[in-house]
Amino acid sequence: MAYNEDLANRIREALIARGIEDIEEKKMFRGLCFMVDGKMCVCVSADEMMCRIGPGYKDALELNGIRGMIRNGKVLKDFVYISPEVMKTKKEFDSWIDKSLAFNKFARATKK
Repeated sequence: MAYNEDLANRIREALIARGIEDIEEKKMFRGLCFMVDGKMCVCVSADEMMCRIGPGYKDALELNGIRGMIRNGKVLKDFVYISPEVMKTKKEFDSWIDKSLAFNKFARATKK
């Protein structure tokens, strides 16, 4: 499945604008993930953005246009998918990027 290149560019630009230097791009989850400081932070899959936001994911799941990341039939904690309708404005989009970067400071890196 292809991912939205415009959304990937939007994420890339947002991370660079915040002065993030340690960014690595990896193809994962049928899309493109942006690793920050060696940890998965934000991904683009199709037209959705997947954000690793930590414990706040439970509250986020209550919002329209947000769904959990499901693997092997279970919702994975810390991760949410953001539909295009929820990130139409720059303010909305930036809030999800900021939530992801805030949790990234505390997130554990995936074992290699």
